[in-house]
Amino acid sequence: MHWFGFGFNGFGQISQADVSGQTVKCNVNTPVLLSEMCRSCVIRSDCRVRGSWSSRADVHHTDCGSHVCVSGFVSGSSEVRGGIFPESLGCTDALISERYLTLNFTDRVECWEIQHPQNKLVWKREQDLSDNTGHLVTLPLVSGGYVTPKTPFFRPLCSDLCAVSLALGSEHAVLLTSDGTVYSWGSGSHGQLGHGALTSQEEPQVLEALWGVPIRAVSAGNWHSASISRNTEQPINEDEKKQADVFISIQAFPALVDVPNVLEISRISCGSRHTAAVSGTGDLYTWGWGHYGQLGHGTENSTDEPTLVDYFASHRMCVKDVVCGLWNTFVSAVPKEQPPSRQE
Repeated sequence: MHWFGFGFNGFGQISQADVSGQTVKCNVNTPVLLSEMCRSCVIRSDCRVRGSWSSRADVHHTDCGSHVCVSGFVSGSSEVRGGIFPESLGCTDALISERYLTLNFTDRVECWEIQHPQNKLVWKREQDLSDNTGHLVTLPLVSGGYVTPKTPFFRPLCSDLCAVSLALGSEHAVLLTSDGTVYSWGSGSHGQLGHGALTSQEEPQVLEALWGVPIRAVSAGNWHSASISRNTEQPINEDEKKQADVFISIQAFPALVDVPNVLEISRISCGSRHTAAVSGTGDLYTWGWGHYGQLGHGTENSTDEPTLVDYFASHRMCVKDVVCGLWNTFVSAVPKEQPPSRQE
């Protein structure tokens, strides 16, 4: 499996140099292989990529253990960074923001300020190993609540919610429960909460417009949210729709997104103002704001319509996962299986 990236590359978080050794442009508008920031590692199938505006974190799980490699901007340094984050050895998951790297371990969760020349531990919480609901969860969910990239770093959640997934936007959150119910809270100024109004919510509120529609995945961007239903397997937007560089329309209720010629969606991810979805057949579709090339269509144009990223289809690659940073997109893909040759 290979990881690719496209979009904003101002700090080398996608690729630091091209094949000729020259610095890559700030905008990468077609998929390129991610630079391997850990020289001792190969970005392989059990790697998970996390992105922020200026940085990237690769969570590696190897036969020798697990660790995180960080690339991009580092406070206090005039150079881009690339290498193993020493304090990450043994972690199971990670989240990266502009200033902090959150590390999840079996028995604890830690938040480190990424800075040169010495990283600084700013927050730590022991994990309650007895607090096991039987559901597999990933960051930002932790025992008893969830973590955020700003103070207070931990916020409690009611255990009755039975949360299995949580997506954090810049100022709002979207939560998925074990029975497929969706809750949202935070800023609703652009309709991103999906409650039909532009008001904010302090506490998790059930998304009534999706009541009775079991959801299997959620994601959150700056001003929008998206989900995948279990029944239709099509993405649902609870967001603003970007129709041009100077015009934004508000959509405060969830609406079904029509992805042409696609019957099933397996993955969904939201960037700041763009969305990416993986079809059941391994094709990648993107739409929204494309100013930095984050749609991967070879241009920096924006589009309202889910559009196939031709690169992977033309290179006979099957997309397995997609993770959006704010202004960029990261994709894992494998070569498509060749059909058996016909015997003469």
